[in-house]
Amino acid sequence: MSYRDIASHVEEIYDHKISAAEISSITDKLLPVINEWRSRPLQSVYPIVFMDGMFFKVKEDGHCVSKCMYNILGVDQNGRKEVLGFYLAESEGANFWLGVLNDLKERGVEDILIACVDGLKSFLQQ
Repeated sequence: MSYRDIASHVEEIYDHKISAAEISSITDKLLPVINEWRSRPLQSVYPIVFMDGMFFKVKEDGHCVSKCMYNILGVDQNGRKEVLGFYLAESEGANFWLGVLNDLKERGVEDILIACVDGLKSFLQQ
């Protein structure tokens, strides 16, 4: 979506005008924070990790297309839930799941005791 598209949606939904320049300024400030969160170190052990792919319609190059959002939720050794990551892909597949697991490993995860995967055939291939 363009900044103008976002401004139009904000005005339509919240009845609040915001310029494309303001949206650009906000995203410029948020992107470093988001990137830091996405690459933060994780705990070495998660007793339970929930992994699922959800499909959403998004606007891309003026067309509505389906994208798969991979969602990873971990439960730490103290029972606290923690979002470990979100990953966007064209579709749900074994190769992408492998990349997600490698990212978790690179960020410090050494062991997952129980992986809840909702019967994903593509995940079970790994």
